[in-house]
Amino acid sequence: MKLKVAVLFGGKSTEHEISIISAIQAIGYINTDKYEVIPVYISKNYDYYVGEDVGKIEEYTHIPELLKKSTRVIWVKDGDKVSLVRYPMKKFGNNVITTVDVAFPIVHGTNVEDGTLQGFLTTLGLPVVGCDVLSSAVGMNKYVMKTVLKDNNIPVLDCKCYTWKDYEDVDGLVAKIEAAFTYPVIVKPLNLGSSIGIKKASNKEELLEALDLGFEFSRKILVERAISQLKEINCSVLGDYESAEASECEEPVNSDDILSFEDKYIGGAKGGAKGAKTGGSKGMASLKRKIPADISSEMRDRIRKMAVDAFICLGCSGVSRIDFMIDMATNEVYLNEINTIPGSLSFYLWEPLGMKYEHLLDNMIQLALKADRENHKVVYSFDTNVLEGVHLGGGSKGSKM
Repeated sequence: MKLKVAVLFGGKSTEHEISIISAIQAIGYINTDKYEVIPVYISKNYDYYVGEDVGKIEEYTHIPELLKKSTRVIWVKDGDKVSLVRYPMKKFGNNVITTVDVAFPIVHGTNVEDGTLQGFLTTLGLPVVGCDVLSSAVGMNKYVMKTVLKDNNIPVLDCKCYTWKDYEDVDGLVAKIEAAFTYPVIVKPLNLGSSIGIKKASNKEELLEALDLGFEFSRKILVERAISQLKEINCSVLGDYESAEASECEEPVNSDDILSFEDKYIGGAKGGAKGAKTGGSKGMASLKRKIPADISSEMRDRIRKMAVDAFICLGCSGVSRIDFMIDMATNEVYLNEINTIPGSLSFYLWEPLGMKYEHLLDNMIQLALKADRENHKVVYSFDTNVLEGVHLGGGSKGSKM
């Protein structure tokens, strides 16, 4: 019998639309001889929808119309069974739309990729494809990620974290930043991807603009020095805490100093992606890039090893993409950030090594099933008589028993 795999996408995120592209692209490649695929769209209000048209990319040009002809559902756990149930329920007849064996979130950004959705799915007892709650949360929080990596001798740029509270005294904040760094600097939201809200500042005026932009998208921002002679290199990793392997390296071709949202998702939309089955924008697969990257074999080996080390260090699972920066003036390499659910799942980085997208997706699902089997071996609760005879104090201040 086929495993029922629910592919979840959308959500309340600035990368909502990119998630739709990544997920429907992947849905077209999952092996339907082995798995029954259930597309599950998450609206920006956190409502879940299924239906015949939910997995069709052309339907998302008019989302309100799509939702009218789709079925809103809720998740219901009944013993070991997890079902998608019609909501509101009909008074008569069966309200169970389908059961689900595995959850496959293909979501990007805050409120979904950051462990929030992974935690919800975990409480249902479902195997979840990709990173768990902790690695998802750490991967999304750039400051925490850098701290963990730095503590494990993986090179990252020094940075400072600032909050809305700091922003209330913007002149004081600028003074702090100028005391900590020399221009140019990079200002970025703490927990966003797709280059949203990121800006380079070469003077005070530009810094003020960068702070305004960063704080528009996040309550916390990160500031670090900008590398003047920069080469960006990306590498994907597949595996889990026990074993992981690196993909081919790519060198994105950007139109400015910083790879922008437009560079990633709009500028190359007409070009298409090798092997893609859907029309229009192909997500990250449409980005202009050099594969393999224009780097020496020694640098390639160095980056691929660093990528695997970081992936295992952060406790990741499934597929992640790790972005690096090379300072061409010093030849030093720094890990910039990790994308725990990368755009297009970075399938285009595995094809040069002979791994087809179908096999990449199958590996990710099998890793989730492996983790689920291991979790069932762990003791999470046990019978105890600790509640027997307990009498809570009737108003005695500070009484715990």
